[in-house]
Amino acid sequence: MPALNPAFADIVELLTAVPDGDEAAVAAVRKRDADLTKPGGSLGRLEDLVEFLARWQHRAVPRLENPMVTIFAGNHGVADRGVSAYPQDVTAQMVANFTNGGAAISQICGLHEINLRVFELALELPTGDITREPALDDQMCAATIAYGMEAVAGKPDLIGLGEMGIGNTTIAAAIYAALYGGTGADWVGRGSGLDDAGLARKIDAVDRALALHKDSFDHPLSILARLGGREVAAMLGALIAARHQKVPVVIDGYVATAAAAIAHAVNPEAIDHCLFAHVAAEGAHGKVLAHLGKAPLLDLGMRLGEGTGAALGVVLAKTALHLHANMATFESAGVSRQV
Repeated sequence: MPALNPAFADIVELLTAVPDGDEAAVAAVRKRDADLTKPGGSLGRLEDLVEFLARWQHRAVPRLENPMVTIFAGNHGVADRGVSAYPQDVTAQMVANFTNGGAAISQICGLHEINLRVFELALELPTGDITREPALDDQMCAATIAYGMEAVAGKPDLIGLGEMGIGNTTIAAAIYAALYGGTGADWVGRGSGLDDAGLARKIDAVDRALALHKDSFDHPLSILARLGGREVAAMLGALIAARHQKVPVVIDGYVATAAAAIAHAVNPEAIDHCLFAHVAAEGAHGKVLAHLGKAPLLDLGMRLGEGTGAALGVVLAKTALHLHANMATFESAGVSRQV
């Protein structure tokens, strides 16, 4: 098997030498939670969310003063294979829509006071068509991962990862097949609304890519370089930087989870600081979450992408933390404790 390109050495190190969570901070959260005017455990996963924030922010008193959703946008050569119901121009058009406030993610973030950042990743230069050539060379893949690390430069205290890219559910399906086995039919869904003929083209594209690149699937980062895309690589970079900067992460749907799957394949502990906001209607997403051993917060039948599920995960985290910080204690409210 070919040796892993030295361009990936630092990335492997960052994924391997990950800092632990702060269990003392979790203990402090649990102590306060036990004093709040409610039966213990009665808020279920909302209580878990506060512990999650404390553990990965390394704060006994977690905060959400600068929650952020980031959208990484990239284009894909495989889109020319007719694998999407929309033309590739829509990627750039939707980036403008995000910025102008017209998209669903823009509205969710505006309503709930969540910062929204959009990263355009060389939209004028689609990745290679994976049915014919690698999506990226190793150096470009490593550079894109490094670029994604800049997402935490604004010092968010919670970051949601989302994406935009016509054809990228094909890319995600190919990544899952390369990581977990199977054929295109096992991982491909209808994406943005493909008809039967389009679905067949999409399955065929994944199968062709798997056959072409199978000898390069010896390492998860090699899989990422061969299959792409830029947004998946950048989300991986953001995920890595967040862990080392004590920023918990909320992962969006089917495509965003591909970045987490690459990290998990290198080191399962590398995604312990990641919360999976929802299970997407793209059928194989539930299978991927099972492989990762992660339970989603929500199941709303969503399949939009663009960080919408991640934003709703942030909303739940904000709600959970507000309750934890502002509910009365038994003593302050004069309420008797359970006997």
